[in-house]
Amino acid sequence: MGRKAKGMRAATADISGSFRQTPNWPLLALSLVGVALAGYLSWTALTATAVQGCAEGGGCDAVLSSRWATLLGVPTAVWGLLTYLALAGTAFIRRAETQWRMAWTIAFFGALYSVYLTTISLTILGATCPYCLTSLALMTSTLVVVTLQRPFTMRGFSWQRWLTWRGAISAAMIVFLHLNYIGVVGRVPGVEDPMSRALAIHLSKSGVVMYGAHWCDHCRQQKELFGEAAKRLPYIECSTGAQGTPQTTECSSRGIKTYPTWFINGQRYEEVMTQTRLAQLTGFQPPAAPTSGGAQP
Repeated sequence: MGRKAKGMRAATADISGSFRQTPNWPLLALSLVGVALAGYLSWTALTATAVQGCAEGGGCDAVLSSRWATLLGVPTAVWGLLTYLALAGTAFIRRAETQWRMAWTIAFFGALYSVYLTTISLTILGATCPYCLTSLALMTSTLVVVTLQRPFTMRGFSWQRWLTWRGAISAAMIVFLHLNYIGVVGRVPGVEDPMSRALAIHLSKSGVVMYGAHWCDHCRQQKELFGEAAKRLPYIECSTGAQGTPQTTECSSRGIKTYPTWFINGQRYEEVMTQTRLAQLTGFQPPAAPTSGGAQP
């Protein structure tokens, strides 16, 4: 009986030793830095806001307007944000073995995917980016930290078996995503024309406003002139519903009668404007071609 009780106490000690009493602070700290970084990039992508430190026409612009800036219809930065949030969440899992397995798997795939994106930016886009490189460094550091934290209570653990399965699955996922990016699987993600994107951002910064309605054919034509960059136009919706419904208060107060109506430097223009005309009226200077070493998201 005494031997049995002693064995039970030993087993209890082994189990209790595999539970964390506090969050995994190193993992949480790195994850929160990643959340801040990816959160900022997600906000700029979803609100069509220019990224600080990324000059128009530079490497940052080239990547933001590339097909790799969107994954499965969602900004790539948002996926990065979700990854960092998932890592932060694992820091609160009390069972050390479970936490380690989940955190390591997420960090491993995140690091491989960051390496993939960095390789694409260097070899295909010909640009480097402090934001991307920072995320790569963060994810790699997270992987190293989590690797060093492997609990010794994991019996029968084999790095060879562990890496083989997760490496194969991660590689297969990245290959699939790459095929999606290049259009072999699914629809090729929309690509913003760098010039159209730069002009749309310039119009927003210059205080230009375009009033329109979602059912207006001329408004649709106007947006089509900017292609994928149309979401960055300083557009204000005037219709409160279907055609024939009342205007919004802002549009009615400004006396909007025709769509689209542009306000540029205090002047009203009731017509579809070409990019050349908009550039002339706002003093837009075409950006220089992207060069390697420029900034990128």
